[in-house]
Amino acid sequence: MRRIIDSDLLTLLVRVTLGVVFVYASFYKILEPAEFAKSIWYYHMVPGKLINLMALILPWLELIVGLGLIFGFYYRGSVLLVNLMIVMFIVALASAIDRGLNIKCGCFEAGGAATTTAENRLYQDLLLLVGGIQLWVSRSRAWQVMPQRKRR
Repeated sequence: MRRIIDSDLLTLLVRVTLGVVFVYASFYKILEPAEFAKSIWYYHMVPGKLINLMALILPWLELIVGLGLIFGFYYRGSVLLVNLMIVMFIVALASAIDRGLNIKCGCFEAGGAATTTAENRLYQDLLLLVGGIQLWVSRSRAWQVMPQRKRR
């Protein structure tokens, strides 16, 4: 099992997939921060004073860590932040579903234009988390711009 988890090819595939997902997810949010702020508001989880700040910072963080995964720079930090964001997204979606909020995710498009339900996006995020966990436990350091020091 460890050989599969540490596979250079599997790790590269998961890295690029997660990186592309996060880079892609950041684009509409960077271009339409007001629409993304509305999507955040629909969840009713963030204090009103923090919504605009979150709508400005989160997309750029998604872009940076997505590129970090793809190219392998600041790799461990990128993997940690991606996993933390995925967990945050899962908690937000699960909370919205549990509270019966009829919202669209706002993950890749504005809430009003979203076509994927929160339930479907929750399942997709759980799958992304599996990939993120694989990256966290994998010892593969192949194809990184800045290879990290070996863990002991």
